[in-house]
Amino acid sequence: MSENLIQRTVSAYTYPLLIKNLLQAPAVNDPQQEIVYRDQARFTYGEFRQRVCQLANALTEIGVKSGDTVAVMDWDSHRYLECFYAIPMLGAVLHTVNIRLSPEQILYTIDHAEDDFILVNEEFLPLLEQIKGRIDTVKEYILLQDGQQQPETTLTFAGEYESLLAESSDSYDFPDFDESTRATTFYTTGTTGMPKGVYFSHRQLVLHTLSGMAALGTVVNHGRFHQQDVYMPITPMFHVHAWGVPYIATSLGIKQVYPGKYTPDMLLKLIDKEKVTFSHCVPTILHLLMSHPLFNELDLSNWKILIGGAALPKAMCKAAMQKGIDIFSGYGMSETCPVLTLAHVTDADLSDDEDLDIRCKTGRPIPLVDIKIVDEKMENVPVDGQSVGEIVVRAPWLSQGYLKDQRNSENLWRGGYLHTGDVACRDKHNYIKITDRIKDVIKIGGEWISSLGVEDLLSAYPGIGEVAVISLPDNKWGEKPLALIVTKPDYEINEKDLVQYIRSFIAKGMISKQIILLKFKFVEAIDKTSIGKVNKRLLREKYMQQSC
Repeated sequence: MSENLIQRTVSAYTYPLLIKNLLQAPAVNDPQQEIVYRDQARFTYGEFRQRVCQLANALTEIGVKSGDTVAVMDWDSHRYLECFYAIPMLGAVLHTVNIRLSPEQILYTIDHAEDDFILVNEEFLPLLEQIKGRIDTVKEYILLQDGQQQPETTLTFAGEYESLLAESSDSYDFPDFDESTRATTFYTTGTTGMPKGVYFSHRQLVLHTLSGMAALGTVVNHGRFHQQDVYMPITPMFHVHAWGVPYIATSLGIKQVYPGKYTPDMLLKLIDKEKVTFSHCVPTILHLLMSHPLFNELDLSNWKILIGGAALPKAMCKAAMQKGIDIFSGYGMSETCPVLTLAHVTDADLSDDEDLDIRCKTGRPIPLVDIKIVDEKMENVPVDGQSVGEIVVRAPWLSQGYLKDQRNSENLWRGGYLHTGDVACRDKHNYIKITDRIKDVIKIGGEWISSLGVEDLLSAYPGIGEVAVISLPDNKWGEKPLALIVTKPDYEINEKDLVQYIRSFIAKGMISKQIILLKFKFVEAIDKTSIGKVNKRLLREKYMQQSC
């Protein structure tokens, strides 16, 4: 088939899919649009472009070169957005460090990624002080700070971020290079052992940006992301590039608001003051916002929010919609860059319950995503909304493996599809619904029960603020389910009433009768991962020890 390849004119320019080319439109079309950092700083897009060039010059001056790895340890900020561009545009690799990991895990990721330089917020200096003697690869540190006071530390710095930028030229001729060059690296969490490194090329990030832009920008009735929006992430920028949405927002020239360290008070005040209209977060963060007194005082009827990282409980979705919030689900994982599906409602003739049900599903694949739901033999399961199997996927932006980990990489990609570990079904309208993680399915007497389904039922019970359902070993049944419940303030819940509540769903045939074995435990808090997801692995270990 080689004779069908296009003939390239000698003088023709082969336009590479590089991150630098995502910056072509906004600076030209709307250079006065704003990028806001908390209540501390504002920049136009024109200034943002200049600052990206200044950062590139500053990094080059201290010795950063193509192929180096530059780590960032910061809260969500304008600085982080500038690093999203300047570092990979130099041909270097951006390592977004998960600052919520333990010091030992952070040390592991720094050494495993072979970081050459670290840009570090002054708040994380005590953390680096604990491990600095064991960091082998780092040549220089750059200080990030909001104030002017010199921090107390034994670390030495190549300079302070703003001072370095002020001393640098605001123009830079970013080079062309192979679009398959690695642009970013970060580390997955919530697994056994040390975190695994995933990595993405310029080409992958550009294609993910374009597909996400199309998927979010072409819906009609809700959840649309467009140039008149005001964007604020409530998913950390160290986590899968804040789901890739900052690249979309910048490409579209959308006003962006970066909240720094997450506190419910600051987030809600920024939403109100800056008129934020589009955000994304995990359910636990939204729960914190909805529990804050200021939440009920604000008009949030213009706010669209994409929920991912965990299933969106119907009770939470309904409460948000009653506030006028346009809420819907999305799905992806660290290994998938991340967005694979969005739960947009495209049928206007639905009842309120049907509309609610769709918003809480996993969603439909976005453009260029090939999703299959398969059994253990990699055969497709029936598309009937009931039959379940594992989600496996192909898309142009999936991590091609785990960094320096061939065994787990081959397992991730066995059979030529990336294996997600998520159990799901698909209905005739192509909506996918995850019913559980393979490792979180509760197996009672040979029957599989979805922990997510039980959580969804319990979350609608009056007085329940948070709930997590896990399985514990049982000699007779194989496993037994345990519901960990955090009650809302000033509520008392009678366990016998909860049992009757669950029995009512058994009687309706909505859930297996085996769930009658469910036990309840009222707790002060439910353990989360570093990105705010319920940590079921830790919960199983914790409560299995207590039950022994």
